[in-house]
Amino acid sequence: MYKIDLHLHTTHSDGNLSPSELIDLCYTNGLRHIAITDHDSTEGIQESINYSNKYPDLEIIPGIELSTDFEGAEIHMLGFFINYKDKSLQKILNDFRDSRLNRAYFIVEKLKSFDIDISWNRVLEISNQGAVGRPHIAQAMVEKGYVKYPKEAFEKYLGRDQIGYISRAKFTPEQSIDLIMKYDGIPVIAHPTYIVQKSDNPIKDLEKILSNLKITGLKGVEVYYNDYTKDQIKSLLNTTKKLDLIPCGGSDYHASGNPNEIIPGTVGPPIETLVKLKKIKNSF
Repeated sequence: MYKIDLHLHTTHSDGNLSPSELIDLCYTNGLRHIAITDHDSTEGIQESINYSNKYPDLEIIPGIELSTDFEGAEIHMLGFFINYKDKSLQKILNDFRDSRLNRAYFIVEKLKSFDIDISWNRVLEISNQGAVGRPHIAQAMVEKGYVKYPKEAFEKYLGRDQIGYISRAKFTPEQSIDLIMKYDGIPVIAHPTYIVQKSDNPIKDLEKILSNLKITGLKGVEVYYNDYTKDQIKSLLNTTKKLDLIPCGGSDYHASGNPNEIIPGTVGPPIETLVKLKKIKNSF
């Protein structure tokens, strides 16, 4: 049974469970150390910590997930143990969320030109005052019957190369690492194979990317992730060992409604991962 999940989302970004609902699920499924890593938001962390008092043996790790631009693709960066109470950090994150909100509005408008007419107000309702993003648009599309599952909305309309996609201003990976470290967090790259999925030689390219980011301050790599195969995990473990990076992991759970979604408690890193992360944290 897995005890650690370092990648979880709540209704404060694009997850469909509130912090309390997510915590109940995680605890019931055997988890005892979880990181709340909403997109561009730490709004759910204190709520999660307060609610977790009902489970004295459950640890809530303050986290965040940031999207960055990388050579025409995206790199997502996780930040663990981030100082979420810092007011200057909250100002930056608020600006990020405003950018997400504006992009989402223009995506909804763009979709209308392809005869996909969803209500902007409904998208806002689905977001429930969280950081508005493409997953909320996808859910609205499911409701209106344009697609069967949110995943299909991304595959046909909302993904980076699809007709409804609109970009937004993002940090570079190096800038996101700097930001996380500035606020006492530990930067870890999320779902790394997604960066190089179109490459003819992904592991070689990935090693180069990770090596360069390590110079900036990268500390870990998401190895035990979602639906990764044993071969993917083995390759990533070899890469992290070679580069002396910490192998992290989590379910990236959103309660999205997609078929075969990986649930908390079915994937995660060993306890040694958390020990190493805390050792870095304690050295600050």
